[in-house]
Amino acid sequence: MQRVIENTGDIQNLVTLLRNRELPCTVTVTKGRPRSTKQNRLQHLWVKEAAEQMGDESAEEKRGYCKLVLGVPILRTEDDEFREAYDNHVKGLPYESKLACMMEPIDLPVTRRMTTAQKKQYLDAMYQHFAGLGVHLTDPDSIPESA
Repeated sequence: MQRVIENTGDIQNLVTLLRNRELPCTVTVTKGRPRSTKQNRLQHLWVKEAAEQMGDESAEEKRGYCKLVLGVPILRTEDDEFREAYDNHVKGLPYESKLACMMEPIDLPVTRRMTTAQKKQYLDAMYQHFAGLGVHLTDPDSIPESA
């Protein structure tokens, strides 16, 4: 279960829900809100555009590269749980193995763990990276909020 708490009414509803839960239970609180659908669509569009225009890798390979090189540093800085797990199990692997961990079928959760603010950092880094390589990316303002 995941809930975004935006006001005191949301807090009261959560308290009521917790009072009615069977104990023991575990509650985790995270600052921010989960990444948005619009951010997800933009990320997938940009890796597709980069793959098509560059022609050197598939969209999945571009996605894996971005997760490893751009996303992992953001989460290692801001997510203690992620940093500990990544450092204990992935950090010491060769680059090729790390990259494989980012893609299907393993698909280590990186962007799925991000808040909207972290995902904005990630998308900004993607834009800078690909635009610096001459890739023309869709303007984020042209992406509708919902499909």
